[in-house]
Amino acid sequence: MKKVERINIIMRYINNRAHFTISEIMREFHISRSTAIRDIREIEALGMPLVAEVGRDGGYFVMRNSVLPVVRFTDSEVKALFIAFMATRNQQLPYLKSRQSLSEKLLGLISENQQEDLFLLNQILLFEGTNPHNPDLLDLADLPHPMLEKLIQLLLTDCYLFISINEQIYPVYLLHLYREKSAWLIEGFDLLDEKRRIYPVDLLTDVSPYPVKNRLSRKKILEKLSKQEEAANVILEVGPVAIAQFRKYHPVKASLSYTNPYQTTAVLKTYVHVDKPEEVDQITNWLLFLGGDLKVREMPAEVLKSIQSRLDLYSP
Repeated sequence: MKKVERINIIMRYINNRAHFTISEIMREFHISRSTAIRDIREIEALGMPLVAEVGRDGGYFVMRNSVLPVVRFTDSEVKALFIAFMATRNQQLPYLKSRQSLSEKLLGLISENQQEDLFLLNQILLFEGTNPHNPDLLDLADLPHPMLEKLIQLLLTDCYLFISINEQIYPVYLLHLYREKSAWLIEGFDLLDEKRRIYPVDLLTDVSPYPVKNRLSRKKILEKLSKQEEAANVILEVGPVAIAQFRKYHPVKASLSYTNPYQTTAVLKTYVHVDKPEEVDQITNWLLFLGGDLKVREMPAEVLKSIQSRLDLYSP
């Protein structure tokens, strides 16, 4: 690591801590005591307001409410940010309504040479859903559901919510907010039925805070869910090809446990409600997507029959 880059990272490291010592800097960045002391002195010279504490256990702390030096991005960090931003096109992510403004601000933070690199990357790199003839053209579906940002803002303060869907109101404790197959979904605990439910964000008409009184505690909710946990009824031994496919896409409730230190073999477990045809159809599609690099340990007859009927369609 270059010295300038190391000092930049050390500045961010110590600015995020109330107190630090030379020994901590040595261990964290694998440098000698003399190098750590020189770096700290250079950081002080750059204007970071450090205050030394005298004594056996002494160290440094950053003086708060002070003007800190500007953080500089390395070339690699700038490219990483820009490429990640490019990859969000047509992904229905919140807080990205003004992409042009965000791009201009990012470009304003960097040098002309870095700007030229980013312009070139913008012309060369294409991501899923990008129009190759006009990469800057965004699909109308790029904007997420208008309730998504409101939902996230509420979640930052409280996970107990009222959600409205089709003129019905549900009291919910939100467990996870996730995106699957280009759709945002709420995994929540229904506080009336006391069961785990999945709610599509696209169907939301309103969200509001749930009253503080008469709440079931998070601990009680997790206890009830653990008792309701469904045992896996699809268990597979998978090889490297299937593992690679799993990493590309897998249902949220599917889990993968590696069986060797090289992560080339694993056991895959999930649960499917065989009384729900849409779930059987979904798991069939996904298992075919994983490919043939797998061995069945356990699988419901309904799923096996569905896979066989799908394969029969392609038989001569």
